[in-house]
Amino acid sequence: MIAGIMQLDSQQASAKDQFDRMSANYGRTHILADTSDVARAFEGVRIAPGCAALDVACGGGHTALWLARAGCRVVAADLSEKMLEATAALARENGLDVETACHPAERFPHPDAGFLIVTCRVAAHHFSDATAFLAEVRRVLEPGGIFVLIDGSIPDGEPVAAEWIHEVEKLRDPSHGRFRTPGEWSALAAGAGLIVEKIRMDPLEQPDLEWYFQTANTPAANRARVLELVESAPEAARRVFQIARKDGRITWWWPRLTLRARAG
Repeated sequence: MIAGIMQLDSQQASAKDQFDRMSANYGRTHILADTSDVARAFEGVRIAPGCAALDVACGGGHTALWLARAGCRVVAADLSEKMLEATAALARENGLDVETACHPAERFPHPDAGFLIVTCRVAAHHFSDATAFLAEVRRVLEPGGIFVLIDGSIPDGEPVAAEWIHEVEKLRDPSHGRFRTPGEWSALAAGAGLIVEKIRMDPLEQPDLEWYFQTANTPAANRARVLELVESAPEAARRVFQIARKDGRITWWWPRLTLRARAG
């Protein structure tokens, strides 16, 4: 394992504590084990066998394993040692070779221009500094290298829905930072010297709300408050997140953003 500098700010420390505690919930049966979204993000891209790839905030390791199966030499990075242990175990179970690195998303211990591919999937909403993260992505990418970001998002021009989901997610999981819109991510990527090639939003039906509570180990008082917010959700939130009841369960749809860019 590569060890990075681990002086964490409060947001990073909150994320590390949360994912150290809940790492066992992110295994092969987790919703992120379905990597069809990663495959779609790389459509039309030729991945050279043996190329170096970095998966930032790897979580349970599903994206890192997809890259390894595609023939990459993969470094799976996370600030949670427990998550990295789970990733390494999952790689071994699948007969794949994945290196791990322990560091935050805003500060990498990797050399300049060391990777042809950098990915980050359903994690960036936890980061404390998206600008610093993208600057590090650009620094470690080879010229012409590919960056793929997949994350929960909010359509541009939906401030009411954005504030509602921020309050809900912060109660459900205190390590949540903030979802960003496609416009925000595009501007941040351009500012870091990344050329956006592809950006899209796809609705993704989420498991019922109780599953989310269990995955994040949400305290009982916070669960009750989230349920109140769901019942009183403004029209904009109901429309954007398609909040509904299905077989007695509360369901909703995440607008999931996929951004693919190249290092300029």
